Amino acid sequence: MLFLLTITILLCSSLRGVIAGIPDKIYGVNLGSWLVLEAWMLPQEWLDMGGEQCSDCSQCIATEFAFAQAYPDTVDEVFNKHWSTWFTQGDVNKLVDAGINTVRIPLGYWIVEALVDRETEFYPRGGIRQLQRGLKQLQAAGIHAILDHHALPGVQTAGQMFTGRCTSDVEFYTDANYQRALVWTAVMATLAHLDPSFGSVFSIEAVNEPIMDANQTPGYGDFQKNFVKVVRAVELVLGIPVPGVELSSRLASSNFTSALTTAIATNSNGFFNAEVKSALKAAVPILIEIGNELSIPTIFDFNMAAVRNQRGSLVTNFMDVNWQHNNPSNPADAAIGPQGYDNHLYYSFGGVADANPDAYLKSICNTNRVQADAALGNTPLWFGEWALSTQFNASDEFLVKWADAQKLAYSQSRGWIFWNFKVEISKLAGDLARQWSYFEAVERGYFTKDPSKFNDPHVCDAYKNTSTTNKAITKQDR
Repeated sequence: MLFLLTITILLCSSLRGVIAGIPDKIYGVNLGSWLVLEAWMLPQEWLDMGGEQCSDCSQCIATEFAFAQAYPDTVDEVFNKHWSTWFTQGDVNKLVDAGINTVRIPLGYWIVEALVDRETEFYPRGGIRQLQRGLKQLQAAGIHAILDHHALPGVQTAGQMFTGRCTSDVEFYTDANYQRALVWTAVMATLAHLDPSFGSVFSIEAVNEPIMDANQTPGYGDFQKNFVKVVRAVELVLGIPVPGVELSSRLASSNFTSALTTAIATNSNGFFNAEVKSALKAAVPILIEIGNELSIPTIFDFNMAAVRNQRGSLVTNFMDVNWQHNNPSNPADAAIGPQGYDNHLYYSFGGVADANPDAYLKSICNTNRVQADAALGNTPLWFGEWALSTQFNASDEFLVKWADAQKLAYSQSRGWIFWNFKVEISKLAGDLARQWSYFEAVERGYFTKDPSKFNDPHVCDAYKNTSTTNKAITKQDR
């Protein structure tokens, strides 16, 4: 079974804005603290699990890494209980009732367990089965999903719970860890197409919140291009058309891992470069193991026509070019087929607007982020993280306006995904849910029950055309 690729990489700009199989407008929430746990969002449960709280998250049991290192014999059982109870069918029902049509699911690289170096890295096992369970429930409810690579091998940002390990030792931006992330990508792209439970997945996000200073992320532009090529290589083997890339002959095998192995062995060119081939090769035994573990027969016997007709290409997804400074690589340069862009905006950590209601509304009502990204080819854009949090004591009246104003701003783009679907309700959590939980904000009337509607669609009228500065502010530990 031999076949050759005739490669001409033609980036069709008209395809960059095409996203098939999802709503025209995204109204979404993050499923944060489910499969990547952030202890600040569930402080009482974390203590009950055996975790700790401290002012410097690197100095106590504040992350999954530290927990697994401290409790190697019980970590899997404890986390399986958390996964089973933090996101449930009841939560899916609430999402449907709230009109949510999309979820962004933060994932750690360790969900693909074979990628973890068990001698030096410590994480719970079993998350992939919980992901499959949750996606099946979401699909049954008609809710679309983005698989967000939220916590990267080697850690992509220092001192953050959301990376799974709170450390100043940032090593993601190395050849070895770029490669592990590409293997993760190959596995997730395959599951998205071949596991029926993943049928609602329309996009895979490459890296959540990389370091903002591009001088500190060497090789990131090449990684972006290889990320896209890995996704598209998987799709080529599945018979899904890829712009500018053609197979010169049909595949003879319906066993995906066999077909992928043949593609690796018989192609050596600018598309199947060394990094892409290495990642695909490493993914083969992992896919065989996962296929058996999760009972996914289509990995071993897939129908090319059925796969092609079931869905088109996945949407490759990156943080937008304006997330970084100091001459960053433009992810638009990596696009082959449909691609989307993500921006995050939080006002509660400073640097965006003065800490008062008028300044906040002037800023958000005049934000030009959608236009600035579009000018650099980063479209369609969605706002994948934002919240109602503030640096001042916000009244209920203001939070109604703040919710409307942000929704208006983010609806200029493809849509928005709120952080988070819920947070813990407990004495220890205090009033946290008021500004960080979508469910709570709907209950309190800050958000309309129909996410496409507004309490006051004219909330920005009095604040338009005011000079403001809008900077990207990362989500920090709370």
